[in-house]
Amino acid sequence: MAASSPSSDDVAPGVLGFLIVAAMGVALVFLLRSMNKQFHKITPPPDGSDGKDVKPAAPPADTPR
Repeated sequence: MAASSPSSDDVAPGVLGFLIVAAMGVALVFLLRSMNKQFHKITPPPDGSDGKDVKPAAPPADTPR
């Protein structure tokens, strides 16, 4: 069988599609690097806790009992 040529209705991604996906990948790499730098700037709490309160919060003073 002879190979049929693509009709005008067929859609192929082509070079433009590859360039768009590649540009999104490069942008993702830079965003991940920036996010990693921001995470390294965060300092842990000085008391060594993980930031969670161990005692429950008191009820608001204006609530009737």
